Amino acid sequence: MSRIGKKPVEMPSGVSASLSGQTIEVKGPKGSQSFTATDDVTITIDGQVVSVTPRGKSKRALQQWGMSRTIVANMVHGVSDSFKKELEIVGVGYRAAVQGQSLKLNLGYSHDVDFAIPQGITITCPKPTEIVIEGHDKQVVGEVAANIRDWRRPEPYKGKGIRYKGEYIFQKEGKKK
Repeated sequence: MSRIGKKPVEMPSGVSASLSGQTIEVKGPKGSQSFTATDDVTITIDGQVVSVTPRGKSKRALQQWGMSRTIVANMVHGVSDSFKKELEIVGVGYRAAVQGQSLKLNLGYSHDVDFAIPQGITITCPKPTEIVIEGHDKQVVGEVAANIRDWRRPEPYKGKGIRYKGEYIFQKEGKKK
């Protein structure tokens, strides 16, 4: 039995959900999202509560049960309060700035890196060494943060690069004489 799947998803005020077949659409103040569940689960809406139940006892049905409930819960959270990832830039001369619909990164390369901001994502730079990524889709926010981080991952000797806020970088000891 799925402990996660058993819990119903409660929708806060201002969020509404509609069901057509296996597709659930959630609308809120931050936007709208839809998800099509597999035939292994059944989604039901009772007032302000969405519940997911498996069809049968197969391994696949039980796997889809918890996953589908989590996706619906993330959609409800995303349209009411947006998801946020914060990145830090560490290194001499490394900085970031938002210019129009692109993020300009100076990361020690011979050229500046221009990262195009995807639709539905908001990127801000409160400081030249901080990047804040916000959006209503958890998967897209995480993917954008990972793609930005891939331009200059933190290296283990000095810790220079782009890291998640609060991420611990294991520092290696350098060469000794």
